[in-house]
Amino acid sequence: MNTTARKNSLWMLGVLFVVAGINHFVSPEVYRRIMPPYLPAHLMLIYVSGVFEVLGGVGLLVPSLRRTAGWGLIALLIAVFPANVHMAMNVEQFPAFPLAAIYARLPLQFLLIAWVYWAAIRTSQRE
Repeated sequence: MNTTARKNSLWMLGVLFVVAGINHFVSPEVYRRIMPPYLPAHLMLIYVSGVFEVLGGVGLLVPSLRRTAGWGLIALLIAVFPANVHMAMNVEQFPAFPLAAIYARLPLQFLLIAWVYWAAIRTSQRE
């Protein structure tokens, strides 16, 4: 197991999730626009997911919290996946987003889940 790759991954994922989580508070309208209309309390869900992204990102960097943070981030990535599906099914509502980016988000979500699993959970089981 390449511990350097894992450490770099944990740092990159940690920064990615912390920055993305903070962005939920800085630019909530971006997230509100992509949320499926059937979900209630859009603004509250945006802020809650932002908090959990920040907590998960920080948790990846704390060895005693890493596995829990990893599972939490995977759950969060699954929970927000309907927004990606909503965008892909309603591309006409998102003219500012490149079509390729909208469709790329679908498989990229699964790659991100796999990356979190590899960095935070799978390799932690061997320690």
